[in-house]
Amino acid sequence: MPSEHRLDARGLPPPEPMERVLAVIHALGDGEYLRAFLPHEPLPLYPLLQQTGFDWQARGAGDSSCELFIWRRHDDQARSAVRHILDGV
Repeated sequence: MPSEHRLDARGLPPPEPMERVLAVIHALGDGEYLRAFLPHEPLPLYPLLQQTGFDWQARGAGDSSCELFIWRRHDDQARSAVRHILDGV
C-alpha cells in the first residue's frame, strides 16, 4: 500500500527546505513518496533528483509556493499513487 510522507517547508529559510527534502527522499522505501510544500519551485533540486534516481512532479499550490511529489524512479506503486492525486482520481 502506498505511503505518503508530508513536509511543509514554506516558512523555512534556505537551504533548509532542500536539506529536509533530501533527508526524507533518501529514506523512502518501496511504495513511498514525498509530498512537499515549498516556498517556490526548487529548480536547482531537479538535476540532483535526476542524477540520483528519483522522479518528481510539481504543481503550484495556489500562491507562489509549490507542491512537489518525489518518488524512486522505478517505484510503480508510488508513481501510481501520485498520479491518482494529481489526476484527482
